[in-house]
Amino acid sequence: MADARSERHPSVRAQSGQPEERHGHFIAEAWAELKKVEWPSQKAVVSGTAVVLIACVIVGVFLYLNDTVWQYVVQHVLLR
Repeated sequence: MADARSERHPSVRAQSGQPEERHGHFIAEAWAELKKVEWPSQKAVVSGTAVVLIACVIVGVFLYLNDTVWQYVVQHVLLR
């Protein structure tokens, strides 16, 4: 007796082959795709990391200054 879901949706039907075969096939395909990837050089990784860290510092300083200004406005102007 077939599962009711498999009768309605063909994509739900069980795949042929043993689970070990499918697992090995997946690993082989994943490895093949990883070989196609163009990995960045060490210089590109270092410069990208530096850009992200500098951007984080700039945004952090901006948010700190903005918070300080609004804290002053709320305490000395709005709650007066």
